[in-house]
Amino acid sequence: MNKFHLSNLLFILPCLLIYSLCSAETCSNNLVTPEIKGYFGNIPQKFQEYKVILEPDKNAPEWWAGAPSVVRDKSGIFWLACRMRTAEAPRGLRGYEIRVLRSPDGINFTKVHSIKREDVPIKGFERPALLIDPHTGKFKLYACGPWKDNKWCIIKFDDAEDPTKFIPNTAKSVIEPLPKTYERDVIVKEYKDPVIIYAENRYHCYVIGYVRRNERIFHFQSEDGEKFTPVGNPYEPLLNLNGWHDFFVRPASVLPLKFGYLFVYEGSHVSWYDPVYNITTGLAFTFDLQHLIDLTPDSPLIMSSTPSDHFYTLRYSDWLVVNGEIWVYAEAVRPNVSHEVRLFRLK
Repeated sequence: MNKFHLSNLLFILPCLLIYSLCSAETCSNNLVTPEIKGYFGNIPQKFQEYKVILEPDKNAPEWWAGAPSVVRDKSGIFWLACRMRTAEAPRGLRGYEIRVLRSPDGINFTKVHSIKREDVPIKGFERPALLIDPHTGKFKLYACGPWKDNKWCIIKFDDAEDPTKFIPNTAKSVIEPLPKTYERDVIVKEYKDPVIIYAENRYHCYVIGYVRRNERIFHFQSEDGEKFTPVGNPYEPLLNLNGWHDFFVRPASVLPLKFGYLFVYEGSHVSWYDPVYNITTGLAFTFDLQHLIDLTPDSPLIMSSTPSDHFYTLRYSDWLVVNGEIWVYAEAVRPNVSHEVRLFRLK
């Protein structure tokens, strides 16, 4: 597990201290566009330069390449799993493929494997999670989608010696909606978009839980990566709906630090255009992987520098330390409302 030395905190400390201000430009349709400001300089400027890692299969609105999950193996090879999305299907069922790519440098990737939804079978995919088992060295691949009873669950494929060898029809559910204890319980109806790390001698899985028509963050843990149980009260999410993320709040990435963890989250505001998809990114911090301190409560920290007329989406980011830098792989909107996977290198 990568950790920071003290010298690497020059970027993180401003983020840990930031208390950002959000001003709004009112549009003619009474929607607002957030403007990112902070006391510690324009940190979002660090996300102006990027490398395009993967484009959608069609350069047209609603065609998306995104939801990246990246690991680096012991030989230094980077592996990326992502979700490919078409515009030619109902919303919620547009993820047609989990694509696996390989790169010797983390910058130039080549497609090496494909898991199609019909081969699982499943009606659609969203975010996958790729990681390496610290005990066996095998690769683990998780995904999500409408499972056997059409409820969104977290699924897992059989472990593989090589990411090119994941077998589609080995998928099984590992996190699914829990039954009610009492008839009037308000429960999570669906789970999606897993963010998984191995830390503190177990697997920690953060997921979007769909409860009362809202997307919130829920935490599960596992000793073996196969059987997951809720951490704390299974009805209680980790971050509140308030400030700029008063419509949705969702997990994005967890970056280990020497003294705790940077928790990257994403969300949207009720006054934004289409807040279901107009998702931007903020930061939190945790010592124990359960209690989160919101570092950007009033404004997102990062949004796309290439927005469309209404969308500023930058979401599904995965943060890791590479040779003393922070590398951020993320899905970002383009002017024509297509999405691509980008790499940001924070020195």
